[in-house]
Amino acid sequence: VQLQASGGGVAQAGGSLRLSCAASGRTFSSGAMGWFRQAPGKEREFVAAITWYGGDTFYADSMMGRATISRDYNQYKVILQMNSLKPEDTALYYCAAGIGSSRTSLRAATRYDYWGQGTLVTVSS
Repeated sequence: VQLQASGGGVAQAGGSLRLSCAASGRTFSSGAMGWFRQAPGKEREFVAAITWYGGDTFYADSMMGRATISRDYNQYKVILQMNSLKPEDTALYYCAAGIGSSRTSLRAATRYDYWGQGTLVTVSS
């Protein structure tokens, strides 16, 4: 599976950005897709995830109420809409795909089998 993330850029605090992740190379009917981010000098952290079949969504506490994750089942695409952006949201954002079922939490990076190249989000104050 190849993952292509796009939509990053520069936004002012309070603004919005829409990230997109397109999957190709293999079809899958179960599993999940997620977004993680990594700021300079910090570890990669969970942002949001969505189950592929049921569309159940999960968010980091820091993004609750400010982000919406959705998926286009037929086009194998996941969208992360982020609103009310803060300077601390500045990071490289990665999309990831986890194929099939797993007991590992969707919030854990180890749940995912494939990773995109990352798209940079910069929020200015």
